[in-house]
Amino acid sequence: MNPQALVIDDEPDILELLTMTLESMSVDCVTAENIAQARQALSQQAFDFCLTDMRLPDGSGLDFVKALQADKPDLPVAVISAHGNMDLAVQALKLGAFDFISKPVKLRILRDLVETALKLSPSRPTKMERRSRHRLLGDTTVMQQLRGKVSKLARSQAPVYIGGESGTGKELVARLIHELGVRSDNPFVPINCGAIPSELVESEFFGHKKGAFTGAVNDKEGLFLAADGGTLFLDEVADLPLMMQVKLLRALQEKTVRPVGSEEEIPVDVRVLCATHKNLAEKVQEGAFREDLFYRLNVIELSVPPLRERSADIPLLVDYILEQSAAKNGLDAAPKINDEAISALQSYDFKGNVRELENILERALTWMDGSEITETDLMLPEVLLHTQSTQNQRAVSIQKPTQAALPNDLSAHLEDQERQLITEALESVRWNKTAAAKKLGISFRALRYKLKKLDLE
Repeated sequence: MNPQALVIDDEPDILELLTMTLESMSVDCVTAENIAQARQALSQQAFDFCLTDMRLPDGSGLDFVKALQADKPDLPVAVISAHGNMDLAVQALKLGAFDFISKPVKLRILRDLVETALKLSPSRPTKMERRSRHRLLGDTTVMQQLRGKVSKLARSQAPVYIGGESGTGKELVARLIHELGVRSDNPFVPINCGAIPSELVESEFFGHKKGAFTGAVNDKEGLFLAADGGTLFLDEVADLPLMMQVKLLRALQEKTVRPVGSEEEIPVDVRVLCATHKNLAEKVQEGAFREDLFYRLNVIELSVPPLRERSADIPLLVDYILEQSAAKNGLDAAPKINDEAISALQSYDFKGNVRELENILERALTWMDGSEITETDLMLPEVLLHTQSTQNQRAVSIQKPTQAALPNDLSAHLEDQERQLITEALESVRWNKTAAAKKLGISFRALRYKLKKLDLE
């Protein structure tokens, strides 16, 4: 049995074009000229997807999308918007429409939309084996909620703005949305917008023709076309130059790109996800980011929580990171970590979030001497700063003794103080000389010299 589509539009020419295109793709169509006819059709049979105009004789397409989401949340619905009326299209996406198409309807874009809709059909089996729990680790409420949102967003084609601090895993979230969705068999293409020189960003995004500029010795495809059929992830999107923001907005609205030096526009089917650790709304107020592009990208906002807001997940993350490290280094078993070290990590204010946790554990594996990672092995920055501050205070007291405390032999007194500081540093790291030298802020060679001089070998 062919897939069934409900097509709603009050213009006979548009209905005929849509019906002919869908039937050429082996999709059977039921047409309706208004909302009343559409409701009647929905009560009589099941559909695989719905395509509706935004302006209908007896109501708004927005209201119809909202009602359809309430009654049949699994039924994919796309909207047809008038040319240049992106505000209504964005509103429809916010209400639950999975995609939109603008008039005049371009057949290539329509076919891409229909193919995506059929993959989202409620009659199509879902890939249950793909679960985000094993990628977005954590049992806290905020992580359970995040995984639930990711699963829902995977069924949509709407742009998603992923906010969060550096190191929280925004690209991982974007990859999961892609992998759990209907585009998973096609490319996921990440772009670090801040890493591309401003004079090359248009060529990187849209490609170029040979001879378009000095150095363009061959045709180049561009990242939009490389992601055709898949997902484009714009990381650090706030760093895009203003001129490029204008061209990106047009590409998103028209679903076409024009390579540098080309006269032709090329249809492209991509889902756009973006992220930044900056406050994009503040950038808009400062005039550093276009407001119209902001609303086009920020159809759905997803926030990734910082690690300090889910410290209960740290033991689970630590076990995972240590297992990954063991596999990478060819170890038979993952290193152990004691309870004091875990408590220290849970009390630590991670500025760099999960990425910083990974770095701390990698460093601890380098310094550890025993069979398990201890709190000392972690060498948390706050501990180091406290130690250095204490040492500086002691050094000041040595350098500026009071008149009553003047020693008879200053050289011997300073050696005693130095011997005490070095001994304390060595004991704090279980006589790991490399770690002690790092704590004292001196080179390993300097420490060896002082150990010999002070008879501490």
